Amino acid sequence: MKFIIKLFPEITIKSAPVRKRFIKMLRRNIRTILKRVDENIDVSGVWDHVEVTTGSNDEILVAEVSDLLSHIPGIAYWLQVAEHKLISLDDILEKAVEAHSEALAGKTFCVRCNRAGKHEFQSIEVERFVGGGLNQQTEASGVSLKNPDVTVRIDIKNDRYFMTQKRGEGLGGYPLGSQEPVLSLISGGFDSTVSSFLTMKRGIRTHFCFFNLGGHAHELAVKEVAFYLWNRFGASHRVKFVTVPFEGVVEEILTKVDNSQMGVILKRMMLRAATKVADEMEMAALVTGEAIGQVSSQTLPNLAVIDSVTDALVLRPLITMDKQAIVDLSIKIGTEEFVRNIPEYCAVISKNPTTRAKEERVAAEEARFNFEVLEEAISSRRMVSIHDIIADDLTREEIEVVSEVHQGEVIVDIRHPTEEEIKPFSMPGREVMTIPFYQLRTRFPELDKSCHYLLYCEKGVMSQLHAMHLREEGHENVGVFNPKPKQ
Repeated sequence: MKFIIKLFPEITIKSAPVRKRFIKMLRRNIRTILKRVDENIDVSGVWDHVEVTTGSNDEILVAEVSDLLSHIPGIAYWLQVAEHKLISLDDILEKAVEAHSEALAGKTFCVRCNRAGKHEFQSIEVERFVGGGLNQQTEASGVSLKNPDVTVRIDIKNDRYFMTQKRGEGLGGYPLGSQEPVLSLISGGFDSTVSSFLTMKRGIRTHFCFFNLGGHAHELAVKEVAFYLWNRFGASHRVKFVTVPFEGVVEEILTKVDNSQMGVILKRMMLRAATKVADEMEMAALVTGEAIGQVSSQTLPNLAVIDSVTDALVLRPLITMDKQAIVDLSIKIGTEEFVRNIPEYCAVISKNPTTRAKEERVAAEEARFNFEVLEEAISSRRMVSIHDIIADDLTREEIEVVSEVHQGEVIVDIRHPTEEEIKPFSMPGREVMTIPFYQLRTRFPELDKSCHYLLYCEKGVMSQLHAMHLREEGHENVGVFNPKPKQ
């Protein structure tokens, strides 16, 4: 099966050298990601589009490729097409009838033709000829040039043409890696996950920094959503997940800082720590999920005082967005399902927080703070590659991973419904139940406690993270099923 990839429009207005560089990156990213499902994938194209050819026409493979293409930054939209040799207009009409007669029944339609190369006919002649033929040879209700129910797309390139069978929307943005890398401060809430997605969409290789204010369970939850973001939108590049233990910093703030100033000072401590981590990782900027006026620490005066502790560039992709718009975007990208079940944790809550922080007042409060505690937190940070994110926790909680399922054990498919629909999982003679990962925490306690459950996902990462999470909450009757364990 062949796919035609149309570039995000902003790529096409770049200078020729930049455009070629971006397209080269996009080809490489597409190839890296699609090889996860098809080792024989072929990716080509140099100027106005990219062509992807799969190793087979298997329906599941085509569905997987379609889904992955919709989540790769740099793609405006993609077309699933059938490729034919250009013989005549009669041949084009014949192929169009074969491809679209069923879809046109009872529908209005129009024909759109894009043509490149030298031919004895114009694009409009193709549209009229094929449109007239389809109107006569199918059960279409008629032609509608302005608001058709179905658009028949034909792309002619020199001596071949492509008949579009399906169209899918892409993310837009720039190819990942086309911009300098950044370090995103991620808490697991709506704002930080959406801001991380937006930088990834813009082609920025986004690493993650989590400040643990207290609790291994919260850290696991944030790792889950960070892995999801990377696996869904940025898997063409490897990134790091950094955990900074901030319990001691929180204790210092609670015992030595005036209540009204605690929120601003906590943010300043986070920026100080993130700046040092970013400098050592050679990151170009920091990313936060702050939006003007959303909470007390995010007023303009407070943000100015917070930013004054660092010379690093601080990017705030959500700065003018409404909360509902942020939530809506989180629903669209799939992070809302995590956040609803993983509330943000914050041990520093002021009763009467300042909305107009003063540099001199904050400096006076920080003078009582023991900065050795902050330095200790920075030096105690843990850094792991996102694709090996579970390795950091396996030493603390050994999770049973099995490749065989015994009688009486139940497999729990925790994949996202979209993934489960594309590639259903079953095992003859064994019970398989479906509980999406974002419902595990609420539904697992309702299951039969005398039964042993094995969590399943495609790569085994999310299943191990969730198994650890459930173990943290006292559920001992859970393990992981991986039919192809690593050797």
